[in-house]
Formats: sequence, structure tokens, C-alpha cells
Amino acid sequence: MTLSQDLQWRNLIKDHTFADISWLDEPRTFYLGADANSADSLTIGNLAIFMVARRLAAAGWKPILLVGGATSLVGDPGGKTSERDLTVKEQVEHNIAGVKAQVERLVVNDNLQIVNNYDWFKNINFLDFLRDAGKHYSMTELLQRDYISERLGEGGSGISYAEFSYSLIQGYDYYHLNQEYGVELQIGGSDQWGNMLSGVPFIRKKNGREVHAFSMPLVIDKVTGRKFGKSEGGAIWLDPSKTTVAAFYQFWINVDDAGVEDYLKVYTEYDKSEIEAIMAQHNPDKAARYAQKRLAAAVTALVHGDEQMATAVRVTALLTGDIALSEANDAEMTLLRQEIPTANGTDLVSILVEGGLAASNGEARRLIAANGVSLNGQKAIADQVPAEAFVAGRLLVRKGKKFRDSILVES
Repeated sequence: MTLSQDLQWRNLIKDHTFADISWLDEPRTFYLGADANSADSLTIGNLAIFMVARRLAAAGWKPILLVGGATSLVGDPGGKTSERDLTVKEQVEHNIAGVKAQVERLVVNDNLQIVNNYDWFKNINFLDFLRDAGKHYSMTELLQRDYISERLGEGGSGISYAEFSYSLIQGYDYYHLNQEYGVELQIGGSDQWGNMLSGVPFIRKKNGREVHAFSMPLVIDKVTGRKFGKSEGGAIWLDPSKTTVAAFYQFWINVDDAGVEDYLKVYTEYDKSEIEAIMAQHNPDKAARYAQKRLAAAVTALVHGDEQMATAVRVTALLTGDIALSEANDAEMTLLRQEIPTANGTDLVSILVEGGLAASNGEARRLIAANGVSLNGQKAIADQVPAEAFVAGRLLVRKGKKFRDSILVES
């Protein structure tokens, strides 16, 4: 398939300013913006659009990542119902360093350039900006944009002039990148479409050049109907210090059957025939979670590398009991200790309470009496852990069937 056909098959094109999607099949220069006002890491929600960037780069497009040193100081109003808290410059700089390191891994391309819009905005005179940029924007058009009208309408929280101006800043970014780097395409998520439309007409008015933008649909969890990318503990981060590699892998293992084919299309580089083959093997026996395992392995390897992915697979097998604790190496045990609470001793009641699997001694005893606790896969029958339950000095105490409801005990 051509690039445009592949993107369309994967459902990665929503809104676009070009008349025919085949316009994408001739490589040019594109840019993707990433603000850093809220965190020093991307999430798997962000990862979706970076997978689009990877596909463009692989097809010969020259990628430019814009990190928003300037826009992060202002705050993006898109998708927000109230004003963002301002982020101090030092925190923005810290966040940018973290995001840049992740992007360089995700978009592996000799032509990748990373630019910071603070580098050009820091020297722009306010009056010059109003004359050069502000004069080309219609207030009527800006006020009609959903993310602004919702904030200004009845019951809305209002919007500051700073956040209202964000769209003009983003439009100027595109103009600057077109002038300096020949950028002809901006990509982003559909929640950014209003801001993305700021640059296309501005560039046409300023220098008569035709440039374009396209957005991808938000990835939606088909079971909950909410934006994909969260777990019970919150966002799934690419930074292993925020979401451990094993937890990252397990998130993908646990995605629902209704969405797994879509996630394979968005988050992996498997082609059409590979994905069709995966689903053909998955569908007759969905309980085996074959598609989820292929998805988890591919995304974890992409983000964290093959070695870390293999360790995450082993740690998951340790938690499920498919591999005995006695077989775990030092690296796997280190990762396992990051995943679940640890304890010492043989008093099972204290272990359950201290590890957070029981709220009180009484609840712990009731769990044991109801055969709700296992020791290395064997039902616990007493309040004390027998010495023979330990294997190579290690013991996995589990409540119920969820493998994350476990405690690692080491003698």
C-alpha cells in the first residue's frame, strides 16, 4: 500500500486540509508539536501520534519535532474546561529534556530535527507580533472554535487572554518552520485541530504558500467509551520511573478484545497481512490473548527495547506462576520488587496487612479461612507460613486471582 492507503487503513486520518489524501504520498517536511507544561514524559495517548510520525519518516518525510518552550509557558486551552496553572520556566526546561529523549528513541531518523519555539519567541517584540501575526486573525473565527466557545458560553469557566492567544502562537510557529525549514505539513491529534488550523491560512496570507495539516482520531477505549491510555492507577507513561516496564507490558496484555485489532493498527508496525494473521489466530481462542501478547511485545520493545521487553515478559510469567520464583535472575527480581510490595517473616496475617492486601488482622484471617490466599500457587491453610512453602528463599503470596494482588516475601 501507499503511505496514504496505509494511514487510511489504520484509521489514522481524521481531518485534513488537502483535497486528496494521496497528497501524502510525495515526501516533504512535516512537524509535530509537543508541549511540556505538565510532565517530563509522554504517555501512550501521546504515543499514537508519534507512531504516525514514525510512519511518515519511514516513507521518506523529513521530521521536525517542535518542543513548546514558549507555548508551555502559556498553556494550551484545547481539551480543557478551565484555566491551566502556569508552569515555571525551570520546570518546562526539565520537562522538555525528558520529552526530547523519548522522541529521539521513537522517531529514529537521520533527518530528525528538534526545535524549541522559545528560541524564536524570546526575541519577538509584542507590538511586532500583533502587527505581523495578530492582524491576520479574525476574532469571529477564533471565537467560533469549539474549545474557546465552550469556555466562553453559558456555564463556561472563561478563558484568559494568554490561553486565548495560544492559537496565534501555534500559527506563528508553523509560519516560522515553513520559512526556516520548508515545513509543509503539521500533524496532531484531533483535539488539536482548532489550533492546527491557525497556521495554514496565516502562511497563505503572509507569503502565499500552500501548506497543510491533518489530524488523527483520538484512540477510544471501546468498552468504556473514554480516551484510551489510562489504568486504575492513572496514565500509562513511557518513562519507566513513572510506569514500570512490567506494568507497561501488562497494560497491553490486559486490553479488551473489542479494541485489540485497532490498537495493533495504531501502535505497531505490523503490516496489514501480519495483523490479519494475528487476528485469525486470536479469534478462535480469545482467552489465550494471542493478539494482546503480540501487541504488548511489539509496543514494549518499541518504547523500552527488546531486552527490557523480554524481562517484562518473564516478570509477568513470575507473577502468574508460569515460571517458578527459583528461576528468576537478579534483573527479574529487581523488576519484580518494583511491581509488588515486599515483606519478610512467616506471620501471614502481618504480611497481608503490611502488604496492603488486607485492611486488618481480622480481614486477613477471614481471607485465609476462606481459601482466598495462596503461597506460591498453593492455598494457605494457616496463619503462619510453613518453611517448605519457600522456594530458594522466595515466596509469592497472592490474594484471589489477580496477579498484581501479590506480595513478595524473601527469607
